Amino acid sequence: MKIKTTLLLLLLNLPLVANVENLTLDNALEMLKKNNLELNISRFNEQMKAYEAEVAEGKNYGTLDVALTAMRSNDAGNVFGFKLQSREATFGDFGFAEFDPQNPGILEVQPQSLNYPGARNYFQTKVSYMLPLYTGGKLTEYGRITKAMQHMSQYDTKKLLNEKVFQTKKAFYDISLIQNYIYNLSKIIKNIKHLEDIIGNMEKEGYAKELDALEVQARLSEAQSMYNQAKLNRDLAYQFLSFLLNTEVSSIKKVHELAPMPHVTASEVAQENIDIQKAQLGLKISEMAVNVEKANYLPTVGAFGEYASADNTLWNEFTQKDSYTVGVQVKLNIFNGGVDQANLEKAKVNYLKVQEQVSLAKAGIALKVKNFRQKF
Repeated sequence: MKIKTTLLLLLLNLPLVANVENLTLDNALEMLKKNNLELNISRFNEQMKAYEAEVAEGKNYGTLDVALTAMRSNDAGNVFGFKLQSREATFGDFGFAEFDPQNPGILEVQPQSLNYPGARNYFQTKVSYMLPLYTGGKLTEYGRITKAMQHMSQYDTKKLLNEKVFQTKKAFYDISLIQNYIYNLSKIIKNIKHLEDIIGNMEKEGYAKELDALEVQARLSEAQSMYNQAKLNRDLAYQFLSFLLNTEVSSIKKVHELAPMPHVTASEVAQENIDIQKAQLGLKISEMAVNVEKANYLPTVGAFGEYASADNTLWNEFTQKDSYTVGVQVKLNIFNGGVDQANLEKAKVNYLKVQEQVSLAKAGIALKVKNFRQKF
C-alpha cells in the first residue's frame, strides 16, 4: 500500500503543462492540494518519518541472520578447529600415531600430523538470533519519539497547506483587483484620448492653448504607464499562481475584491493554532528524551541463540554435525566520566527551554489575534 502511495506521489510530482482558462477558486484549491511541489515534498517527508517509526518499532523484535562461511587453510590451529567444529577430530590429530612409550624423550617429540596438517576445506552455515529483552525503556521511548516526529511532519504539511491556500486565495483576489484596475484605467485612457481630441479642436478654434494639450498628453502618458505596470503585475500574479498549482493558468474567474473577514476567538486560535500544537508536541518529545537519558543508568538485557553446522563439504551431514549456542547478557555501565549525567542534565534543560517556547508561542499568537482585532 505504501509503495502505491509513493508511486502516486511521484506521478503527482511531475510538472503539468496544461493551459487552464477561466479557473475557479474552488478548482484551484483542489489543484493546489494535488499538484503543489512543496506539498508533495512535505508528503514525502511524512513517508520517511513513517518508515523511521517502523524502524524503531522493528528494533523490539531483534535480528535474525544467516551466514555461510567458506574457507581453506593449512594453518595448524585452523585445521584442528575446522575438524573440531565438524566433529571429526581424532586422537591421530594429536600425534598419537607417533607416540612411542619406549622413547625417553617422548615429551619433546613434535607431532607432524598436528603441526603440519594437510590443507582442509571449511564450510559453515550459521543462523543467529539476537533479541533485546530489557533496555531500560530506551526502545520504547525511541518508538514514541519517532511516532511523535511523524506526527510533527504531518503538522508541517498542514501548516504548509494553510500557507499555500492563503497564497492561492490572495493571488485570486490580487488578479481580480488588478483586472478591475486595468478595466478602469482603460476607460480613463479612452476618456483622456477623447478629451485630447476635444482640446485639439478647441485649440484650432482658439479656445484652448498648447499648454492645455500638453497637460492632457502628460495625463495620458501617466495613465498609460500605470496601465502597462498593472498588466505587468497581473502577468506576475498569473505566473505565481501557475507556480503554486504547478499548472499554466491563463485566466481565472474573478472573485469579489474584498475577502470575507474571518470570525475567530482567542481561545479557538490557541486550541487550533498549528505552531502551538507543534510546540506542545515538541514538549512531549523533549520529555521522552529525558527518559532516554535516564535509561543509561539502568541495565540492558539481551538474549541470543545460534544454530550452525560445519563440514569440509558444503551442507554434508548437516543435522549430524549441527550445534547450538544460547545465552543471555546483562550489561550495566559503571563509569564513563560523567557523560551520562551531563547528557541527562542537558535533556532536562532542553525540556525547560521547550516549556518556555510553548508559553512564548501561546503569548505570541494571542498578541497577533489582539492586533488583528484592533486593525479591523
